Amino acid sequence: MKTFNRVFTVLVFVFLYIPMVVLAVASFNTGSDIAVFKGFTLSQYTALFRDADLLRLLLNSLIIAVLSSVLATILGTMAAVGLHGARGRLRSAVMTLTNIPMTNPDIVTGVSLALLFAFAGTLLKINSILGFWTLLFAHITFNLPYVILSVLPKLSQMDPDLQEAALDLGCTPVQAFFRVILHEILPGVISGLMMAFTMSLDDFVISYFVTGSSFITLPVEIYNYTKKPIQPKIYALFTLMFLVILVVMVAMNLLQAQDARRKTRKRGVRI
Repeated sequence: MKTFNRVFTVLVFVFLYIPMVVLAVASFNTGSDIAVFKGFTLSQYTALFRDADLLRLLLNSLIIAVLSSVLATILGTMAAVGLHGARGRLRSAVMTLTNIPMTNPDIVTGVSLALLFAFAGTLLKINSILGFWTLLFAHITFNLPYVILSVLPKLSQMDPDLQEAALDLGCTPVQAFFRVILHEILPGVISGLMMAFTMSLDDFVISYFVTGSSFITLPVEIYNYTKKPIQPKIYALFTLMFLVILVVMVAMNLLQAQDARRKTRKRGVRI
């Protein structure tokens, strides 16, 4: 059974990452056919960094990803602290509402937000409301649950006496949060921030419905490239984006592993 599980796991990883390997190899190919490797070249990356339009779209995606992940982390951390102190049916109801954006199909979320923004535009008498702000609000919306679910476990693992000790020593509730609670839950906050950043950076479905012609992100524009023969420099762009997300995810896993080791050492000291 163990052998079967290992083989199955390997096959799953091969199925997931072979397409990325093919794209990475194609980004160094002198030819335009990804099925035939004619020679090694860096010209695709040179062409990518000379394309002002693609770099502008990439900057748009980075702006949205950074702003939405930071704002979602702040709001999500505050919401997690409030949920941690809640009890009973209120907590269950709020957690159910929090999980809806994660379980809901992206296309349903995107269409719902687009209709909401269109309704708001009608009330405010704004003809073209879709743009930067609607895109930012949409990204914050679907990033919030990931931050909340990253922070809540850290709050549950935290010693509840720490906050009371800080208050007894003269800290105000705000000082106790920033000096004690935030320090204890910081790994969860950073993990939520990284997760929100990666989710925002490569989101297409929701962004497609809430973006306007005045502000377009890279994934939405790449969709237009798929309607015609893809230029080889797009392979280079895909490869770089994959590497960035991979580095962020590895850093997040290392952070979680370090936090687990730190807690294990604390338990050993207490024993």
